[in-house]
Amino acid sequence: MNVLVVYCHPSENSFTSEVKNSFVKGLEEAGHTYTISDLYAEGFNPVMSKEEYHREGFYQLDMPVFPDVIREQERINSSDVIVFIYPDFWTASPAMLEGWFQRVWTYGFAYGDDPKMKILEKALFFITMGGSLEDEIRIKQLEAMKTVMLGDRIKDRAKSCEVYVFDRMTRGYGNDENRSERIGKFTKDAYEIAKSL
Repeated sequence: MNVLVVYCHPSENSFTSEVKNSFVKGLEEAGHTYTISDLYAEGFNPVMSKEEYHREGFYQLDMPVFPDVIREQERINSSDVIVFIYPDFWTASPAMLEGWFQRVWTYGFAYGDDPKMKILEKALFFITMGGSLEDEIRIKQLEAMKTVMLGDRIKDRAKSCEVYVFDRMTRGYGNDENRSERIGKFTKDAYEIAKSL
């Protein structure tokens, strides 16, 4: 399968980067092809322009779509699977990824009377989290994130969706003692998920 990895983290010195690297290694060993949209490294602009707003807000198909958005849309339509790898920042994805959806999910591509976005085989979400899923508040936050990502953004744009959360990964806050063990477990999980696609 051809896999599009949408990776969103500002630093390569991060657990999220390790998850991405392990996932890619699993893809390679399983013989999958892949493309990485590294939003920070590629300098993706997450800010919707006034022109883009006018196109989207007034459903104007005759207005142009910016080249960086077209590139992302072409990557999507060349893929069978899309995988989002990012950290949980205050119960949301980083602003860069929020802006990616707002700009790439254009009228005529992701929605409208005749959207051109293909229906993908799978959409996967790998979310790294500092907090613990043993805490009730984190469980509620995760459900909110799923509602946004799966219920609204993916919806019927993929045949199946899966969410993987790698929690208790912040430095400090009592996590340091078991952090290296959890890194090993979670990166192995990411690798195995990639191999079994």
